[in-house]
Order: sequence, then C-alpha cells, then structure tokens
Amino acid sequence: MNRLLIKICGVTTAGDAVAAVDAGADAIGLNFYPASSRVISADRAAEISAAVGARAWKVGVFVNRPAIEIRELVERCRLDAVQLHGDEPPIELAALAGITVIRAFRVAASLAPAEEYLQACDAIGALPSMTLVDAAAPGVYGGSGRQVDWGVVAGRGGLLARLPLVLAGGLTAQNVAQAIVMARPTGVDVASGVEESPGKKSRSRMMAFVTAARRAVSGATLG
Repeated sequence: MNRLLIKICGVTTAGDAVAAVDAGADAIGLNFYPASSRVISADRAAEISAAVGARAWKVGVFVNRPAIEIRELVERCRLDAVQLHGDEPPIELAALAGITVIRAFRVAASLAPAEEYLQACDAIGALPSMTLVDAAAPGVYGGSGRQVDWGVVAGRGGLLARLPLVLAGGLTAQNVAQAIVMARPTGVDVASGVEESPGKKSRSRMMAFVTAARRAVSGATLG
C-alpha cells in the first residue's frame, strides 16, 4: 500500500486545523452543511484555509448544494477539493468538471447502489476523483459515528475497486489499524473520533489517530 491519506474532518478553527496538520494529517474537511454541528461560514473557511496554506488539502464538504455555489466557495475559500455527501445526481459531478471531487456514499449492507451510481457517472464522463464510504444512518448525511462493515468494503469490485477509496464512519485511534488491515482503503477520514466535543478537536487524539494509522500501513501494528 502506498502512503495512506489521512483526513481530519469537521475542523472549525484555524488553531485546530494547524494542529491537525502538525499531527500528520494530509487533508482537513471544512463543513458547509447548515444542519451539521460542525458547519462553518465562508469567512471562517477562508481563514482556516489561509492558516493551513499548501501544507494539506482543504476539502469542502457539501450536501445538496448547487454546483455554481460550490464553485464560488472553492475559489473564495481556496479549497483543493470538494466532498459531495448528499443526494447529488451524476449530472452534478459533470457540472463540477475541473474540480477534484470526492463522492461520499452512505453504505448499509451492500455496495451495489454505490457501484450503480458510479456506472452512471462513467456513462456521462463524470467519474469522481475519489470515493468515500461512510455508514448509513437514518435522517443524517454523515458524522453519525457509526461504523461501516469493513468486510463489505474489502469485497468491493468494479469502479469502486478502481477509484481511490477513503474509509469513514466511527474510526478512532483504537480501531483504525484494524479497519485499515481489513478494508484496505486508500485513505481514512475521522471527525468525532478525535474530538473533545462536536467541532472541537483534541491534539492528543489526533496525534494518536495518525500514529495508529501510519503504523498499520507500515505493518508495525496489525490490529
């Protein structure tokens, strides 16, 4: 496995963003979904982006936001990528051509719906750059803290196997090594697992998470 992408999502302050990067994160997630407990304004996102600079990817997380608004925020906040976490149809990915798109899927018992979606994207030349797999939870678009079935993710085929895949959903420093060994993702994504409270990151938990993830990839820790 090549270097694992580690993304710390739901960052709400410049201080936490810098701490995440100092801990070894490759990317931070900035949430623009109004119903999220970790939502931030465009001004705050721009401040965080400036603090991080080129040290890590700045990923904007969106739920059912029009493509034209996403493009405006990408430019204003200097985002490196966007993560679509809602019910956006494939045509919305086509409308974001030229932007690095991470398409999130909320998975229950099967990856079949995600594979069908990607096939529809492929048919119109709008495949995302990466995929992200999170656990399905009634009434929410992510951040539930529930775990995905890692065995289901490990059995992926088709386009899901061809595209880089980020694993999310209930990851912590205590279980991320096992998740990596079982699911073999390209990256891992964590929010609540490194927090003191929603939106407030813990330096020690971020460092512990990154250390555990890196050791799992190197083979020093196997669960």
